[in-house]
Amino acid sequence: MMNPNPPSFRDFAAACFRIGCLGFGGPAGQIALMHRIFVDEKKWIEDARYMHALNYCMLLPGPEAQQLATYVGWLLHGVRGGVVAGALFVLPGTFLVIGLAWIYAAAAQAPVVAAFFYGIKAAVLALVIEALIKVSRRALKSGFDVAIAVAAFVALMTFGIPFPLVILAAALIGLLRRGASGAAPSPSSLLTRQTSRSAFLAAGLWTAAWLGPLGACLLWLGPDHILAEIGGLFAHLAVVTFGGAYAVLAYLQQQAVDVHGWLTASQMIDGLGLAETTPGPLVLVNVFVGFLAAYQASGGGAALALAGAAMAAWQTFAPSYVWIFAGAPFAERLRASRIASAALAAITAAVLGVIAQLAFVFASHVLFQHRESIRFPWGTGLELPVAASVDVWAAALALAASIALIRLKSKMLVVIAASAAVGAALNLSGLAR
Repeated sequence: MMNPNPPSFRDFAAACFRIGCLGFGGPAGQIALMHRIFVDEKKWIEDARYMHALNYCMLLPGPEAQQLATYVGWLLHGVRGGVVAGALFVLPGTFLVIGLAWIYAAAAQAPVVAAFFYGIKAAVLALVIEALIKVSRRALKSGFDVAIAVAAFVALMTFGIPFPLVILAAALIGLLRRGASGAAPSPSSLLTRQTSRSAFLAAGLWTAAWLGPLGACLLWLGPDHILAEIGGLFAHLAVVTFGGAYAVLAYLQQQAVDVHGWLTASQMIDGLGLAETTPGPLVLVNVFVGFLAAYQASGGGAALALAGAAMAAWQTFAPSYVWIFAGAPFAERLRASRIASAALAAITAAVLGVIAQLAFVFASHVLFQHRESIRFPWGTGLELPVAASVDVWAAALALAASIALIRLKSKMLVVIAASAAVGAALNLSGLAR
């Protein structure tokens, strides 16, 4: 339901553009920034209404901060407001990431550029560790949660079970556990026929808009074309990645590096470092991956690289319009459902295991020069770091960055910039390996 006294559309769009340009610091910082502007400064929406929208967006796959911006836009100016708010939230960062990806693709092997990324990689590892700690505080409330997290980690690391199956299994376990306790769905979760009809119409229209570019690529270019592969991967990511940006990264690393071979693990870490230095959601790393995948597939072709970045961006952010415009009318009912809450709690615990797996992979590539493969009797394998190849300077940088972020509460951009500068000095002086 729209706000009966919305701001002018021009003022609202200007505020959204401001948020898109200043939205550094990950989801927590972006959500706080929107609260300060929409609730405290402009008083366009009440605090309770804002938190209501946030609770709903936390239940959705994909970037919750962009979804929250879309939700607020829908409340204030209907579909038009939602489209503009969601787009302006990501466009400034998207253009910056594309520009940085272009520079990276052309100059990543230059000694000076490589030297700066030596320090950035250490800072990225610290950011992943910080996320691991934050999620553990939210997710581990009982022995059951610990068991879910450990099982998710083991399933990914030693059995190679795909990320979506891990999340689905966690949700089912949460539902079964809630069912065993005798809890029933809240009566408020029942939907009216009229609301359901409107939601299905909105879902159909926006799903068609979301998947249209992918369908066109499949028809005209074929399923083996790089644009179709990029679109297919990020469309899949859009519906299975619950639990925040680092859960997305775990699955993206598995698919883009291990399955498709578009990037190396080191390039994935570099992409995350670039995404951390730009405004907008952390999943802008998807745009970096799409650009680099198409750039390398075309032998350095700029047009295809830009198309790959655009495809990745659309498949990442367009689904937010589906979830918000189709689901916002049900938000209060869904938020009140104990069944949805049980599934979300189990998913959150599993995401902790997913992030732990990501931290292990990143640490093995940042802190160690060499890795060795082992094979399990059931056919899957695992890369373990060689202890003798530890990079002492990288470990020291990662430790310092972790202390600055977690203990000293330093600003993320300051930590990344300092790590890049120190890493470059160590690398260019010949001290670092």
